[in-house]
Order: sequence, then C-alpha cells, then structure tokens
Amino acid sequence: MPAGGDAPTGPGGADTAHAERLWPSAGAWTACCAIAFTAGLVPLPVFGPRAAVVVAVLAVLVVAAALAVTSTPVRVEGGQLVAGRSRIPLEALGPAQALDRAALRRALGTELDARAHLVTRGWVPTGVRVPVVDEEDPTPYWVVSTRRPEALVRALQGR
Repeated sequence: MPAGGDAPTGPGGADTAHAERLWPSAGAWTACCAIAFTAGLVPLPVFGPRAAVVVAVLAVLVVAAALAVTSTPVRVEGGQLVAGRSRIPLEALGPAQALDRAALRRALGTELDARAHLVTRGWVPTGVRVPVVDEEDPTPYWVVSTRRPEALVRALQGR
C-alpha cells in the first residue's frame, strides 16, 4: 500500500499543509493475509474444499479490513495537527523535531515522559516530536509516527 495515500486537501478545501495515511507495510499485508488464508483452510478435512475456500477468503477479508482500520491519518489542516482521532491547535505547539529510526526509538524508550501523547505505529520507523506550549495542557509533547518527518515539520512550521 502507498505510504501517503491521501491528497493534500482537507474537508475545507486546499488548507491542508500535510496529509498522509500510515498504512501497514506490504510485508505486513502479505503476512497477515497469508496467515488468515491458511487459518481459513482449517475446515478443509471436515467440510470439503468449497467451504474451506469460502472460509479462507472471508478470513482474508476480515484481516484486510482490520489492517485498513488501523491505518492512521496524519494531517496538518485548518490550523490543527490531526493524528488519528486526536487533534491539537497549532498555536498550542512549539517547534517540531524530526525523528529518525534511532531517535524515535529513544523517544519511545529511555526518553519517554509518561504524560506524552503518542500516536505511533510500529510499522512506521520515523516520527516527529512536538512540544505542547499551552500552559493549561498537562501533556509535555506529542510523538507522532510519520513516513515523511521533514515534510510534517515543514507543515507545522508553516502555520
């Protein structure tokens, strides 16, 4: 599946500075669908080949639907950072920092603040850390997975 399947336009028109959808990798799709198809063949000895193929195809469809549901949108639009179902006004954010694979690993490990807001996906190796500067928000920063961290940082800076 493509890394950035969404076009850079939001519901309000051309006000979207960044848009991507965090689809699982092609390897994840292949592995999950292969396992689902194989598991679907379990009824083969009892119900015969037709029933087994029907169950296998249904299992693949269910797994594909589950993978599609877990694909998270990440957008900067309408003066907000939108990551999955979470959103925050850009005015409440400080300067963003792009995180490569090693930096993201540290940000989610030894450097993690338990109060941080995380919108991460294990199949996306890079991300962005954005401090929250709103005094009333107890969240110190957001960490958001993105396959295009530099583009997301530019979009957040372009407020």
